[in-house]
Amino acid sequence: MTETTAEDRPRIEPSTRVQLHDLAVRRDRHEWIVGRMATRTFVALPAAGARAVELLGEGLSVARTEERLREETGEEFEITDFVRDLAALGFVARIGDCPVPDTEPPRATLPWLRPHQVRLALHPALPVLVTVLLAAAVVVLFRRPDLLPGYRDLLWSPHGSLVLLTGAAAGWTLLLAHELAHLVTARAAGVPGRMRLGTRLQFLVMQTDISGIELAPRRHRLTAYLSGIALNLSVASALILTLPLTDTGTTTHRLLAAALLLALMPLPFQCMVFTRTDLYFVLQELTGCRDLYGDGLAYARYVFRRAVRSPRRAEAPDPSTRLPPHERRAVRLYSVVLVVGTATCLAFMAAVTLPVDIALLVRAVRGLGPGHGLAGNADSAAVLIVLGGINVLWLLTWWRNRRSRRAAV
Repeated sequence: MTETTAEDRPRIEPSTRVQLHDLAVRRDRHEWIVGRMATRTFVALPAAGARAVELLGEGLSVARTEERLREETGEEFEITDFVRDLAALGFVARIGDCPVPDTEPPRATLPWLRPHQVRLALHPALPVLVTVLLAAAVVVLFRRPDLLPGYRDLLWSPHGSLVLLTGAAAGWTLLLAHELAHLVTARAAGVPGRMRLGTRLQFLVMQTDISGIELAPRRHRLTAYLSGIALNLSVASALILTLPLTDTGTTTHRLLAAALLLALMPLPFQCMVFTRTDLYFVLQELTGCRDLYGDGLAYARYVFRRAVRSPRRAEAPDPSTRLPPHERRAVRLYSVVLVVGTATCLAFMAAVTLPVDIALLVRAVRGLGPGHGLAGNADSAAVLIVLGGINVLWLLTWWRNRRSRRAAV
């Protein structure tokens, strides 16, 4: 990778004019969100910064932009440095007669899917239909509480390998549908979106990057964040309405009950906002925070360092003081949730999940061989494939994402 030196950069004179890429702008409270959808790069600017982008986009020179801002605000602005910052973000196509090197935009998932093809995903009637379906399911459960699923519903077959394989297939299918709901609603709002595997603490997750939704109206943003949960609730509601039509104890009834439990199981995980779940982004939207997780983590580190620091060392400033008051309160409260939730998850993994996984894998390895019969070997192989495969996939995904973050830095 080549490194750009100061001599390679285009000179910015007072008379220099710049050509900007196609940028989108939206006002958000006291700031403006400015971004380029092609590269999914966005930044929050004060009103003067957004005005500077507007003036530069109209073709005004650096000096003339500074004059106009001085006339309008009575303050002095260094537009030369501002242009360099915009170029570093990939917002500038040309500086004077010199083109600015551009980065290749990230590839979208299902690029053939166009916004007009899925515009119904943002129709105001859709949340109403989901609510009606959910209300009908609640009424059925009130009248038939015996339909509430339990963990035994997952054990619909006496063959453990069959339960594991079908459960994994159904679970990953529902997970894919959940993320497709995010992708479709974001695409309807004009956001490309990209699906990929990721890790959240000890959890292997499928995640959809919908960077760019920040520029959409608030209703569209909330719809995109909640669409996955809405899909799970809709599937669960449809299964609850179908269960009374089947006879209790039949294979069909057991399969539907197992599918119902699999549709509901991801919902408690969404409440773990310290892992940046769907509800985390809803919480970030409602609190008006720019980066609730990043600011909360920075504040938690500041509190920890302050508690253990040596008296001889200078105290670092509180990072939350630079935030507006409403963000500061939310960030400090969230930092408590972040620390307690993360510690609880890691402790549960060390005390329960990891020992159970190791025990199951050891038992599966010991269950292989000619002395265990066809059924025993099949069960052991299924455990190794499903459980071992998930753990290996988590490790590979964690390592890939870690390398990507380091390369980006």
